Amino acid sequence: MKSVAILSLLLGILLALPVSAAQFAIATIPTPVLNTPGVREIFGGKDGTTLRMDACGQIRALEFVALPGTVFRIEQELQSGTDRLYRVTTSDYPYPSASGYFVDSRFVRIQPAPPPERSRHLPPEQEVLRRLRKAEGTRYVWGGNVAGGIPELPRFYPPTTKALPEDAALLWRLAGLDCSGLLYEATNGVTPRNTSSLISYGTAVPVAGRDADAIAGLMRPLDLIVWQGHVLIVIGKGEVIESRLECTKKQRGGVIVTPLKKRLEEIMQRRRPADAIGKQDGSGQSVFVVRRWYGQAAGTER
Repeated sequence: MKSVAILSLLLGILLALPVSAAQFAIATIPTPVLNTPGVREIFGGKDGTTLRMDACGQIRALEFVALPGTVFRIEQELQSGTDRLYRVTTSDYPYPSASGYFVDSRFVRIQPAPPPERSRHLPPEQEVLRRLRKAEGTRYVWGGNVAGGIPELPRFYPPTTKALPEDAALLWRLAGLDCSGLLYEATNGVTPRNTSSLISYGTAVPVAGRDADAIAGLMRPLDLIVWQGHVLIVIGKGEVIESRLECTKKQRGGVIVTPLKKRLEEIMQRRRPADAIGKQDGSGQSVFVVRRWYGQAAGTER
């Protein structure tokens, strides 16, 4: 209720403008998509130097970073001071939202007619694996799917000090990856952006009732170990890669590589392997699935 009240207040402060004849926008650079129009409250706050983070040091207002070419339908235009924002929807992020999704007009160009959807080109398998391995050591950022971040953010929302701590400077650019964002960046945004879609992506590898040894023996590079909330990616040589959130003062998590069998044994202390996750029965809270998708991604250019 508190978050709804805050959102209502923010929307009350913003000046809603009628949507012009231009109904569509196309991302020209990596574009942060937020679940609130209060962008200045996120990047700067009252003192101009504060990022709005949760207790784990994450900006939960970030949903994902839209890749260049992403098409948005403009539902509403909002003016907040000198900032023009759009409330948008996009097929690149087809998830329901009570608050809506918002982008800054400076990240997009307007087009009156419906443009073609973003071209999706799936890199060769070895290139996807190379990109995944290259990401090892990248910091964890909730909603992040561009490891190097967005250099325009400090320019569009400049902090009032040039001496930000390194961690704050990186987060100001949203430099980092979350678990599904790691895969999304490596595949040029071909794979779904959220684990709620990845749990049924591709085809199931039959793992129900098997132990860690047997499951590891079935797995191929780029297979996914996934449940709603987290995904790990097999990268060959008996290894798996993931971006993990560690909510401690000393460690915020990031992209790590671990032995596949060892990681399976850890997961299976809390979850059991299944061949599907029920969306209505709550089984997603206690199971994981393995999905094989490479070579089966529909609607992509290879």
